[in-house]
Amino acid sequence: MAGGRKFMTKSGIEIAKFLDKRESFASAQEIFLGLRAEGRNFGLATIYRALQSLTSTGEVDVLRRSDGEALYRKCGEDHHHHLICKGCGKTIEIEGVSVEEWAHTIAERHGFREIQHSAEIFGICPDCFTQAEPKRR
Repeated sequence: MAGGRKFMTKSGIEIAKFLDKRESFASAQEIFLGLRAEGRNFGLATIYRALQSLTSTGEVDVLRRSDGEALYRKCGEDHHHHLICKGCGKTIEIEGVSVEEWAHTIAERHGFREIQHSAEIFGICPDCFTQAEPKRR
């Protein structure tokens, strides 16, 4: 991980452990409620501060829903993108070689340097699709 663990606060360590157990992104409120259910009582402001620290060190990825709410997930260290189920929230880390090539080509064409990008692909996973199939008939 990008260095942060050595200097992490107790709340940061607990949040990182909580996110390690999840397959999907979670809001700060979901993390707050999940930790509380496990008997760990951190204030919501503490959770937001810890999440900000975890995202700045690269320990946690963040994405924004269409309504602007931030969602957090513990991910691998290498650059990647996400395939996210709109039904259950299951998230899979994916490589996107063609996305990388496209981003660099577009940036170079317009003279941009030191580019960053992210790509999330939303769809329905096989389990959710199968469960919803009887409703489609």
